[in-house]
Amino acid sequence: MLNMIRETAEFLKGKIGITPGIGIILGTGLNSIAELLEDPIIIPYAEIPNLQVSTAPSHQGRLLAGKIGSKTVVILQGRIHYYEGYSMQEITFPIRVLKALGTKKLIVTNAAGSLNEKMLPGDIVILKDHINFMGNNPLIGENYPELGDRFPSLHQPYNNEYINLAHNIAKTNDFPLQEGVYTAVLGPSMETKAECKMLAKLGTDLVGMSTVPEVIVAIHSGIEVIGLSVVTNLSNIFHAKAHTQEEIRKNAAKAKKNLALLIVELVKKI
Repeated sequence: MLNMIRETAEFLKGKIGITPGIGIILGTGLNSIAELLEDPIIIPYAEIPNLQVSTAPSHQGRLLAGKIGSKTVVILQGRIHYYEGYSMQEITFPIRVLKALGTKKLIVTNAAGSLNEKMLPGDIVILKDHINFMGNNPLIGENYPELGDRFPSLHQPYNNEYINLAHNIAKTNDFPLQEGVYTAVLGPSMETKAECKMLAKLGTDLVGMSTVPEVIVAIHSGIEVIGLSVVTNLSNIFHAKAHTQEEIRKNAAKAKKNLALLIVELVKKI
């Protein structure tokens, strides 16, 4: 593991020539946010040693490095999911590499279904906490002290200072921003109505199939995290229609303008 991280980080250092202080992970339907980078260096995942290729729909599977204002940033345009058949260590490997490159802060985004009728398709929700319902944890197995403590505390996985900052940005720019709890499930099948009712009773506002493993490894690595969900569909607690990828991508696009503004301002200020 340590050798793989070093090999991948050295390869990327030779390609991008910067120390990216901030990392951004883009979820389903959010690829266009990568347009925020100025004069980006673009590297397909397939060309990066030890990095797996994303097979999920609409995930382009590219690493982009550049600047937003005066800040150096790396964007992972598309993530690798557990349901694709990779291990927890493989899907979180990019976070290990970001840390090795010098990244100290992470903005993680996702597309999520809403179990809260006040959180509607197209809304942006900042994560205040999460529930790991994936049946696994990326820290299981041998722990390398060089990477982090054996038992990292997740009492506050999402940075409160950044949460407050995000709310101020939204207020200043006059767009709504809510707070919620995100639950990660295994997938790739969508949740049943009974499962959604159960998750809602557990305190879930949003449900998806990603993010939590990445956040766990980021915390383990000493990286500060802010999480942003775009609501792409209302749970079938509230209706009887089937969900489609077309619906998810369409609703994710509704948030593009405000999400881009929020990310740019966060990058400038965190």
